[in-house]
Amino acid sequence: METLKSLIWKPDPATQLRKCNQLIRANARQLDRHISQLKQLEAKTKNMIITTSRRKNVQAKETRLLARELVRIRRQSARLSTSKAQLESVGMQVNEAFSVRKIEGSIRASTSVMKDVNSLVRLPELTGTMRELSMELVKAGIIEEMVQDSLPEEDLEELDEEAESEVDKILGEILDKKLKDTGRVPDAQIEEPEVEPQEVVLEGMRERLEALKS
Repeated sequence: METLKSLIWKPDPATQLRKCNQLIRANARQLDRHISQLKQLEAKTKNMIITTSRRKNVQAKETRLLARELVRIRRQSARLSTSKAQLESVGMQVNEAFSVRKIEGSIRASTSVMKDVNSLVRLPELTGTMRELSMELVKAGIIEEMVQDSLPEEDLEELDEEAESEVDKILGEILDKKLKDTGRVPDAQIEEPEVEPQEVVLEGMRERLEALKS
């Protein structure tokens, strides 16, 4: 029956707006959840850096590996925070477009919304729900065409020279400059029982990072 109605009458603007806002809120909740999980992972990594630096016979490589993971976590968190701002912008523009429609009787396609939606739909964390939102925006006439299906691959394995500088800053920040030379062990060394190899720990952290994107 609803299908027959949609063929005879145009979609109800209020229903369209409600659907769009529901999808925008759903995407915002997903981003909030991912950002919260990344913050927890960041705190855990900081503690691991401190613990590792206090162990006897610690190697600079181990501490820097953990710091590099922290750079990756912070970069991903920053990316998601930027995406949330874009999503909020989309929400405001969508509501504005429907308000204009009440006055003028039509909706003009927005290149700004199109740009933001194209960016957001490529986020692995939001792919499904953003595609659904993009379809609703096409139906409403707010964007003119479906966004591209291809998702860019983001290389989190290789860090550039700027990131290595971030690693140095992180070590100074977390260890209160006790490891200015990361090859030097802090004075307060402690004996600890056998711990899980750092490679295993880092692999587990990378798996959690990937899980956040799935």
